[in-house]
Amino acid sequence: MTAAKQNYNFQKIVVVTGVVLFIAKLVAWYLTNSVAILTDALESTVNVTSGFIGLYSLYISAKPKDTLHPYGHGKVEFISAAIEGTLIACAGLLIMYEAAKNLGDPQPVAQLDYGILLITATAIINYLVGALAVKKGKKNNSLALVASGKHLQSDTYSTIGIIIGLIILFLTRVVWLDSAVALIFALLIVYTGYKIIRDSLRGIMDEADEELLKQMVGLLQTNRSEEWIDLHNLRIIKYGSTLHLDCHLTVPWYLNVHEAHTQIDKLNKLVNDNFGGSIELFVHTDGCLDFSCEICQKGECPVRKAVFRRRVEWTVKNISDNHKHNAL
Repeated sequence: MTAAKQNYNFQKIVVVTGVVLFIAKLVAWYLTNSVAILTDALESTVNVTSGFIGLYSLYISAKPKDTLHPYGHGKVEFISAAIEGTLIACAGLLIMYEAAKNLGDPQPVAQLDYGILLITATAIINYLVGALAVKKGKKNNSLALVASGKHLQSDTYSTIGIIIGLIILFLTRVVWLDSAVALIFALLIVYTGYKIIRDSLRGIMDEADEELLKQMVGLLQTNRSEEWIDLHNLRIIKYGSTLHLDCHLTVPWYLNVHEAHTQIDKLNKLVNDNFGGSIELFVHTDGCLDFSCEICQKGECPVRKAVFRRRVEWTVKNISDNHKHNAL
C-alpha cells in the first residue's frame, strides 16, 4: 500500500473519531449547561468539518499522476491544511467571544460530575488519535494528516483546561471560572491554527525545508562514493507525501553513459533506502574539470592533472549552491 493510500485510510479514522466525540460533547453540554463545554463542542464542529476536508484532500493527493498533473496531486494537501488552520483559528476566536460574553453574565451549571467524565473520555481519545495521526503524517510526509492530528491535539489541550475549570467549579461553585478557563485555552487554539497556516503557506511557496535538507546532506556526506567528486544545486520540493529531489552530480569525465548512470542508481538507492520509496530523484551528471582534481579523492585516476588538496565537506549551504566546488 502506498504512503498516500495509508494517509487516506488513517484520515477516515480521524473523521469517524471527530463525529463520535462531537456527539459526546453535545450530550455533556446538554447535561451541564456549561458554556465551557459548549465552546468545546463548537470547536469540535470544526474538527468534523476539517476532518472531511482533510479526507477529500488526501483522496485527491492519492490519485496517480496524469497529463494535466505530471507531478501528482500532492499540493492539494497544503491548501487543505491552510483551510483547516483557518478554521481552527476561527474556532478559537469564536470560543473567546462566547466565553467573554458569558463572563459578564455567568449561567448556572448542573450535573458537572457526568459532564467531567464525558469530556475527560473525549480528551483521552482525541489525544491518542491525534498523536497517531501526527506520527503517521510525519512518516509519510503528509501535511494534511499532520494538520488533522495537531487539530485533534489542540482540541485535547483546550479540553484539559476545561476539565480543570470544571473540577474547580464543581468544588468551589464559582460560576465565572467556567468562562475564564475557556477564554484562556482559546488562545492556545488560535496559536495552533496560526502555526498550521504558516506551515501550509511554506509548502505552497516551496520554501526550503531546512531540517530535511540537513538530514539529506548528512546522509550523502557520510556515504559519499569516491566517484562522486562533487554535488551541488540540490533542491527538495514536497508534493504531499512525495518528495522531488533535484541535484547535479560531478563524476569523472571519462565514464561512459552506462557507468555514469550506475552512480546515479547508487545515489538513488541510498536516498530511497533511508527516506522511503516516495522520493523522485532527478540527477544531472557533470563531467569533472581540471580544477576538480584538487578535491577529487578517487584513487589511481588515469587522467589526474593535480594532486588532491582537500575534501570539500558538503553542507546545506554549499550543496544548494549552483556552482561546482573547488579547493579554494
